[in-house]
Amino acid sequence: MKINLKNPLAFFDLESTGTDIMHDRIVEISVVKLLPNGERQTRTKRINPTIPIPAEVTAIHGISDTDIADAPTFKQIAKSLADFLKGADLAGFNILRFDVPMLVEEFLRAGVDFNLQNRKIIDLQRIYHLMEPRTLSAAYKFYCGKELEGAHSAEVDTLACLEVLEAQIEKYDGVEVKDTRGNVLKPVANDMAILNELSLSRNVDLMGRMVYDDKNVPVFNFGKHKGKSVVEVLKAEPSYYDWMMKGDFALNTKQELTRIKLSMATNLFK
Repeated sequence: MKINLKNPLAFFDLESTGTDIMHDRIVEISVVKLLPNGERQTRTKRINPTIPIPAEVTAIHGISDTDIADAPTFKQIAKSLADFLKGADLAGFNILRFDVPMLVEEFLRAGVDFNLQNRKIIDLQRIYHLMEPRTLSAAYKFYCGKELEGAHSAEVDTLACLEVLEAQIEKYDGVEVKDTRGNVLKPVANDMAILNELSLSRNVDLMGRMVYDDKNVPVFNFGKHKGKSVVEVLKAEPSYYDWMMKGDFALNTKQELTRIKLSMATNLFK
């Protein structure tokens, strides 16, 4: 179906040095501008972020410091990009939480006016989640083909979970799975060890203050040491442990940090 447009609609996606809107920078932007007459205009540009790209981030999008060494900075392309997006509404996947804030921040740093007030923003992820709710009732209807009567009763919800898992195992048995980074995981199977592996996140602690990188090394996921090895930080800055233990962090986070610190003595983390 042809999209009905009054204004150009610019679909865009960013690759960056990380997900911290204030401190990370764009390394690539791709825009497909759809015009009301159906014409498409595509522009993709590598950008020198002027800061190093962490190795674990390069592993995700494949762009290294060498790849952008001779690329222009965002400030150098900001005016032409703003002109290309002039009068266009914006569209993309999860752009309200990341891409739009990151793009606006870069324009502000470059001193180029990029006003959102008169633009419509279409977030495909938001529409997707509204139309396909991620609730137990929705899962029960999708997998079991029935309405969940008495939802939010503990026993009803628990029994529904049992039925949903049975249906998931039957539906996906043998289907290969990839994680959000594109890594191939074990196929779904009627095996609790495999289902456990598929269910686990990359978090070291439940709050995600520390996560495992692509090499399964615990790294900090916040603050000035974001992306750095927990072990290396604790070695170089022992006081950081004390700061976290006295700080406003979850008990589980402190527990996992202590576990890593104690493990350093037995060389479990190198």
